[in-house]
Amino acid sequence: MQPYTDAQLYKAIKEFNVIDPHKLEELYVESTTTKKSLYQLLLDQDLVSDENLGRTIASILSVPYIHLETESIDQSVVSIIPEIVAKKNNALAFNREGNTLKVAMIDPSNQEFINLLSKKTGQKIVVYFATEKDIISSFKVYEKELQSAFDELIRGEIEKAKISHNADMPISNLVNLLIKYAYENKASDIHIEPTNDMCLVRFRVDGILHNAVNLPASFHDQIINKIKVLAKLRGDEHLTAQDGHIQIVLETERIDIRASIVPITRGEKAVLRILSSHSRQYSFEDLGLNQKDIEKIQRGYRRPYGMVLSTGPTGSGKTTTIYSLIKTLNSQEKNIATIEDPVEYDMPHINQIQVNSKADLTFANGLRAILRQDPDIIFVGEIRDKETASIAVNSATTGHLVLSTLHTNNAATTLPRLIDMEIEPFLVASTVNIIIGQRLIRKICTKCKVSQEVTIKDKKWFVDGKERPELSHINTLLSEHFKHQNEIRFYAGKGCDVCYKTGYSGRIGIFEILEITSEIRELISNKANAEQIMNKAIEEGMTTMLQDGLDKTGQGITTIDEVIHATMVI
Repeated sequence: MQPYTDAQLYKAIKEFNVIDPHKLEELYVESTTTKKSLYQLLLDQDLVSDENLGRTIASILSVPYIHLETESIDQSVVSIIPEIVAKKNNALAFNREGNTLKVAMIDPSNQEFINLLSKKTGQKIVVYFATEKDIISSFKVYEKELQSAFDELIRGEIEKAKISHNADMPISNLVNLLIKYAYENKASDIHIEPTNDMCLVRFRVDGILHNAVNLPASFHDQIINKIKVLAKLRGDEHLTAQDGHIQIVLETERIDIRASIVPITRGEKAVLRILSSHSRQYSFEDLGLNQKDIEKIQRGYRRPYGMVLSTGPTGSGKTTTIYSLIKTLNSQEKNIATIEDPVEYDMPHINQIQVNSKADLTFANGLRAILRQDPDIIFVGEIRDKETASIAVNSATTGHLVLSTLHTNNAATTLPRLIDMEIEPFLVASTVNIIIGQRLIRKICTKCKVSQEVTIKDKKWFVDGKERPELSHINTLLSEHFKHQNEIRFYAGKGCDVCYKTGYSGRIGIFEILEITSEIRELISNKANAEQIMNKAIEEGMTTMLQDGLDKTGQGITTIDEVIHATMVI
């Protein structure tokens, strides 16, 4: 039972004015007529981040808030509360200072447990509030390292096989453990590949691949076969690529997984893309947008028709940005339909269509079908060809708001790209409302963040460990951005247990928002090139991705190296 009422949470969030008051009122009414709490409804709608909700609830309860995800928790402290007791009471010991033990709890009013813990330890207990999601996620500190857990599990399975005289080792537990550890470590992908002497498993965390575990080579084919069974793929096919879908349920949520298996020279390689509906927050602030750019986007999607485009390379967060828009626009009065490849996240009250080339359900054909479904808002997963571009633009001119993504280097190059797809310049000029250019960069780990004064003119640039003197022009850019200051305070992560010694934890977007003004419309109609459009947008006040990234370095969110690598070819 939650230690606060929905009415208290409603009042606190209303006072903080962090979400639209009409939407808050709607959810509060829903919480009174359904069995769902207001807290859960807010999370389901992705209107407030779990961390911000936690801070709000802590203020209601008049106790300090702790975000366990950013804490480096010592194993000796955790073990003060046995795992079974911790999970029963949703409590976690996370720090000890002298005779004081700090404990995170979902229900800080559970005085009976606090008194028992104080009596058992002989220490003063200081209680912090942590959200249910944060505490359950942090229970992983009770678990062994991945390699140790696999070694122990493998030994156990071998013993079972010997006892039962069964030579076929059950592999389900290994695959489930692999997915569980990847999810808990916030991996976006699991790579399972054969080498000459082992089965190598790697996790992609914050865009970077890390070796996770080495398994015996004899396990590889069994793991691949198990993945094929779970994804409903052909087990007897080893020479062609196969794609499938897996769904599993963990303690806190349902996990959707895209499975891809391809033949390589040493066997078959599997890549599992983990799609978790609550692993990302969708509010514009969480994505990394500043208030000025949020207001530009709002002006773009509040028009009753036209196009809102998100652009960038693969893996730049385009789909996540569009999903945040859809969440904002989603209401009972709107009929929203999507055509995607693949459908990455299920969204309530949205009609989502999966591209199926075998059934001739392409982006273009799916978009035609959607137009016969009386839509108000349409999301086209990606504009890839002339036909899809033409239908999308025509839809935007006939009273529909069309959201989509394109692969372009920046916001300005999107406009010539549409013209190259044989869309008339006057149509591009009249239908596109806003273009969002973006990249993803890693955030500095807050647990091990340090700062230092850097002399810009003396800063050296390295790529792959080699100094690149020809990149010294970047120092001129830095000097101009920071108003010709010579000494600049930059931040970095030293590396700790929280960030796996990388100095980074999590990712955030850097953006440039190109608003189509009357002067830019005129440039488009006159077939101006991307550079001319970009210069005019900057003249009108557009912040480029590089400038947005440099602002974030000054705020201590990321490092200068991350920004330069993401926005410049070096």
